[in-house]
Parts: sequence; structure tokens; C-alpha cells
Amino acid sequence: MGADRADRHRFRRQVPWGGPGRSRGTESSGWPGSLRSRVLSTPALLVCGALLLSGCASMPDQGDVRRVDSSARSDVDSQVRVYGVSPGKGEQPAELVSGFLEATTSDEENFGTAKEYLTKAAAKGWDPFAATTVLEEAPDVRVETDPGDRDGNGKTVVLSGKRIATVDATHAYRPDEAPYEERIHLTLSGSEWRIDGPPPGLVLGESDFQRIYRSVNKYYFADLGPDAEESRVGDSVLVADPVYVRRRIDPVTATVKALLDGPTGWLDPVVSTSFPGGTALGRRGEKLSLDDSNALKVRLSGRAAHVSGARCARMAAQTLFTVQDLGEGSSEVSGVRLERQDGSELCALSSDAARSYAPDGVEGHPQHQYFVDSKHRMVRLSDDEDGAQAVPGAFGADGAGLGSVAVSRDERDAAGVTADGSALYVSELASGAERGKPRLRSQGGSAEHGLTAPSWDGLGGLWVADRDPQRPRLLRLRGGTSPADEVRLPKLDGGRITALRVSADGARIAMLVKRAGHTTLRLGRIERQGTAASPKLSVRKLHAIAPKLQDVDTVSWAGDSRLVVAGRESDGVQQLQYVETDGSPANVPEVPGPSGVEAVAASEDQTRPLIAETRENGIVRLRPNTDWKTVDEDGSAPVYPG
Repeated sequence: MGADRADRHRFRRQVPWGGPGRSRGTESSGWPGSLRSRVLSTPALLVCGALLLSGCASMPDQGDVRRVDSSARSDVDSQVRVYGVSPGKGEQPAELVSGFLEATTSDEENFGTAKEYLTKAAAKGWDPFAATTVLEEAPDVRVETDPGDRDGNGKTVVLSGKRIATVDATHAYRPDEAPYEERIHLTLSGSEWRIDGPPPGLVLGESDFQRIYRSVNKYYFADLGPDAEESRVGDSVLVADPVYVRRRIDPVTATVKALLDGPTGWLDPVVSTSFPGGTALGRRGEKLSLDDSNALKVRLSGRAAHVSGARCARMAAQTLFTVQDLGEGSSEVSGVRLERQDGSELCALSSDAARSYAPDGVEGHPQHQYFVDSKHRMVRLSDDEDGAQAVPGAFGADGAGLGSVAVSRDERDAAGVTADGSALYVSELASGAERGKPRLRSQGGSAEHGLTAPSWDGLGGLWVADRDPQRPRLLRLRGGTSPADEVRLPKLDGGRITALRVSADGARIAMLVKRAGHTTLRLGRIERQGTAASPKLSVRKLHAIAPKLQDVDTVSWAGDSRLVVAGRESDGVQQLQYVETDGSPANVPEVPGPSGVEAVAASEDQTRPLIAETRENGIVRLRPNTDWKTVDEDGSAPVYPG
């Protein structure tokens, strides 16, 4: 094949969303491998946009051309649409497979061009949405000698690389690092090679995956079981369930469909949906979008036709918070109207009316940050203060003897573990409040083997782990004062819990588990059974959510489905990063971490500053748009409420 044919084959047409001035042509230099972009000058772009929008396949030949790495592409790429190129005549197996793989990175709704690389039978049977395999880089392609293809009418092409994650048919992301190898079979269709054994679903390099997909949170109600009666916030506790949808292919419709399909398998046992089973969109092929006032109308199938007004309001709340980040710019979704199949109104919910369902109802609105000072007292400071003040009550008094603390979401109560890890106390944050008797004791014999720092959920439960080597336990105290309920744990294979943080919704727990000299971050779901008088709690399905970090030093919740961690990769250099609860990297700017972070605290309200304990500078704080600043050189154990 000549150079002209190769260039034409590798060219991918892009149609602008934001006007022809944003159109961009791309050229891949031998995909798989590094994708290169050929950026045309503005006059050529204007013509290019007009030609492409009219369906023209050719390109203008005027204007400067320069090459840039795809790895350096900015968010402007999200403003363009990418289309694959049909297979050319006489393409050999490796080239054909490369063209097919590149066509699967396009923004075509049903991958029509990619299917042209398949035989007719394979095109009918191939489901690109069945699963997505995410590789560290685009796969290597090689032709394999197959004894079964001796007649020359068949070829086997091998894809290989390093797998880092998979996304299943429910759009759920799962870290899954392992060597990757997949065989694709081709056959002669007339005189042309076509794929008759395609891979299951899509195979994408990480950079293409991040360009094509975005993470969104679906919302479901926490199943509080026996804790529902004593929950401080009732039974309208929304839990985030992150999934991935395509950025530029009808994201609102895809997100609402994913919501109606129900929670992902990992979260499903601890949440419920208000939508009746089997509810779908009311009109086949309907595309949803926000109107000029940033409101959304959703017509539902007959399954939802006769729900009560109260139940419909909960359905609308789930929908509103699920699509809240899909509005234009930074505008919030103003409201949701749910309709019957005939277009009549089921119910409507404004953003103001939805506040009673908002996740921050359990997260709280923190007024202060807290830590332990050099006198082992509990102190606090607000965003506009540079110096901390002792809290009112027993924990702020001299002689408090505290090593770690936690504050309830409403900032009325606090829990403190003594510096030697032997005892847990709970007290009001009020003048004259007494510490009272210890609520819990550990027989571990040292701070390392005693009680961990405690953590409050938004329901009023206080959680702590006892690291006693002879009797390690995870415990929950309802209201912070009731007798401790022991929580069943999965086998840790010789590991032990060194720290924990419970989500505000009480459905998930992040734990640091030390095993074989390394400390990893695990996330588990909290299942509730039994009765109010005899609750049975368990943590199940622990999975690693920061797999690239060999050692995690500290963790804090930093959003509905986001955590901030400090840890080390194989190079031993500590870094501060955000991760999603599904284990995917968070789409937020990197945080310049101070050196030697031993503890970090964040608020679910992402406008609030980070606060950390460091070996060299004590307590430091990072306000928005500023640098880290020392607050207390001798302080330790920083926390936000929770």
C-alpha cells in the first residue's frame, strides 16, 4: 500500500460541536502506538468544518500543518466529534485489525464504520457495549501463525498489552491489572480480509478511554435496615454509584438509562431504587436533553404510571442528582418533570424542593476543621482563622490526653481516643460538658495495637477498629453512646485494619489494611440486617481502589464518590491524589502535596480547604488558589466532621 493510501486510511474526520472554527483533523502514525494530531490553520478549519458537515470526505490542502502528541491534547478535544474511516481495498490482516481498533475509538453512536471491518455474521453478533477493556496503552498487533489456517483463507491476529481495568455492561469500572492477550480471527470475504472473530466489546488504550468516556454518579437510596428507625436523617439518604458513559454520544439519555437499569452489582445489596422494576424510557429511541432553563423532562414507560406522589418525588430526586453535573457550564439542573407514557405529568421536583434529599444532608455543612494540639487537647479553626482555639467542653481542657478525634456531622458531639490507644470517650462540644466514662476499651497494650481514630457516619453511628492482636474487631456505636455492635469482616488474609473512614451515607467504609509489610486502601459496602434491638452489621466485597499505590499512608472522603489519599508507588515517592470509589482516577487537577504527609482530611464539600499533618511542619492547610500554609507546628490528627 502506498503512502497516500496509508495517510488516507489513518485520517479520522472530526466534526465540531462548537462551530466549524473548532474542527480538527487527526492522523495516527501507525495505530496502535502513539496517536498524532494534525492541526490545520484557522482558514482551513472553517472550510474543513463546512465540508465535513456537508458529508464531504476530502480535506482542503491549504493552511499550515503541525504535529502534536495526542497525550498533550487538552479539553478542546471534547468539543469535536471523531469518526472512523472505512477499510480500503487490499488491506492485509494486521492493517485491517489496526483500522478496526481505531474505528472503535470514534464517536459514532452504533460503531457503524467499525462493523464494516467485520463479516456480515460477525457484525450482527458483535456487541461493542458488552464490555470495555482498558489497557495502559493501545494494544500491540501481530499476526500469528495458525496451523488451522493452512488453506490461506484464515489469519489470526494477536492483541497484547497491559490491562489496567475493565468496564462491564452496566458501565461499572473495575481496576484489573494483568497482562492482556486476545486473538482475533480473520477470513477472506471474496478477495478482502474481514474479521469473523472480533474481541468481546471494546479494547481501548487509557488515553482514548479518558477522551471517550466520563464518570457520572447515579444516585440510589441507602437501605438502612434496622438502623432506619434511629437514623438522624430519616430514610432519604442518597448514595452515589459511579459509572462511565460516553462523553459526546447523548450523555443525558445514557445516564438516565443507566439510572433506570438499577445500581451496579457491587452497590446493589445496600441500596434501593424508587423506580418500579422494569421501568424504562417511555419512547423508544428518545434522546433526552436539558432545556433552556436547565430543566429535564423524562417520559417513563407504563411501569411507573401509577406510583404515588411521594414515591414519584423520590424518583425525581434520584434523577435530578444523577444528571446534576450534565448541565451547561457550571449551572445546576433547575428541576425534573417525570411524565407518563402519554405525556401527562407524574410529578415535578425543583432543585429547591430537592434540597431535602441532597447528599449534603448527611454530609453536613462543616464550620470548622479540628486537630489535636501539643497538649493533647482538641482544637478547631474556621476557614478565615489562622490560629486554632480549644473546643468547648472536656476535650478542649488541659489533661484531655487525646491522640485522635472525630466530630459528628452536626458538630455537636465528638469522640476521642486516648494517646495510648486504650480508651474511647464521647462528649458534647459544649461548655461544661464532661468526658464521662470510656465507651470502649482496648487490651492491645500500645497505641499501635490499640483503637484507631474513630469515624462518624451521617446517620449518627460512630465507628472504630480495635487493633488488639489477640482480638481484632470493627465496632459501631449507635448515637456514639450505645453499646458497641461488632461488625463482621471478610477474611483479611493475615492483614489488619490500621485506619478507617466511613462515608456520610453509612453504606461504604474505606479502610487501610496492612499485610506483608504493605498498607493498601480497601473499600467495602456495609450491609445491615437483623432488628433494631439486635442489629447485624457486616462489611462485604472489599476491593482495592488505589491499586497503583504500594503503600497508602492516609485517606479521607472528599466527595460523594471520591477520596483523597497520600501514598507511594513503587518508586517510594509519596504523592497526594484523588481516587474514585470504583478505583478509577478522579478527573480533578493534581494536588501539590506537602512532603511527609502522615494524615489528611478533606470535606465532601470540595470548596473547603484540605488540611494535613506532616512530619516537618505539623498541621498545614491548603485553601483554594493558595499554597500550603502551616497552622500549628506541633499539631496532629486533623479531621473534618465525620
